[in-house]
Amino acid sequence: MNMSKIDLKKVWIPGLLLIILVLLGTSPLYASIYTVILLTSILMYIVLTVSWVMFSGPTGYISLATAAFFGVGIYTSAILGMKLPLPLVVICGGLVSFCLALLVGALTLRLKGIYFAIFTFGLVELIKHLLLWYEINMTGTRGRFVILVDNNTIYYVMFIILVILMLTAYLIRRSKYGLALQSIGQNEEAAAHIGVNVTLVKVITFAISALFIGAAGSIMATRWTYIDPYISFNPLFSFMPVLMAIFGGLGQPYGPVLGAVIFTYLEEILITRFPYHYMLIFGIILIVAILYLPDGLVGLVQKGRTRLSVKKEISPPVSETETVAQESSSSG
Repeated sequence: MNMSKIDLKKVWIPGLLLIILVLLGTSPLYASIYTVILLTSILMYIVLTVSWVMFSGPTGYISLATAAFFGVGIYTSAILGMKLPLPLVVICGGLVSFCLALLVGALTLRLKGIYFAIFTFGLVELIKHLLLWYEINMTGTRGRFVILVDNNTIYYVMFIILVILMLTAYLIRRSKYGLALQSIGQNEEAAAHIGVNVTLVKVITFAISALFIGAAGSIMATRWTYIDPYISFNPLFSFMPVLMAIFGGLGQPYGPVLGAVIFTYLEEILITRFPYHYMLIFGIILIVAILYLPDGLVGLVQKGRTRLSVKKEISPPVSETETVAQESSSSG
């Protein structure tokens, strides 16, 4: 086998991904408990962000329903946690969110622009207050206890969800289905005219993204001991994935992942060191990032590459006289 014929540009990306997967898969064996918990939070936000980008990225529909599907997964885990084994609980959490997204998508994905965003955010508040009313008036309680699971198990389940999600997102992006989504985002009427079943494609993608969000909520619930509607349907679970995706950039698949990793780590540092001011600092960082990084970190990387390529093109070539002079000086 001629090793010189191997294209390094095609090999290094799969190789890097393989190394990252191996490191993530083995981290509970050598990392501290704190690191495992932090990595679990990072993986959770990557799942939420990539799921959001899977639907909202190509179509341009800004969904703020992430907290609704995440909270449904949490409550599914709280209700079924004592009756079913953990893998089935996680699957049920994803399926319940999938079914809810199918119903909501079929009813509302004919809305466009700001109307769709407002409706999806209203869905979060509707489910939260409906559950709160039911618990207080019907059961006489507020919230539920959740069966605890050890941190390593939570980490590995979240890791598996992330791997399946990334494979799904990659396959959708590379398929005709992904092209249909992009055509909907560019011009929905034109996509319908060329034969794309616009409503069906949108609803199915919306439901698939909700499936992973609900599964993530189901496994994260086992870390929190006690949950109630305010914890489960926290609006931050809707806004954070959007901000992480914008910060990382939507131009490349690694952009949302990069944004989720940096934002989650930044949030952890700010909460630890500035517990009373972290939201203020966080907000300032967000405003600066949106003002000066309109294309996110991906745009910054692409600008750096462009400048480097321009410098290479305009740099003067080495003349033959200089080459001969260098050779003669080295030989003499």
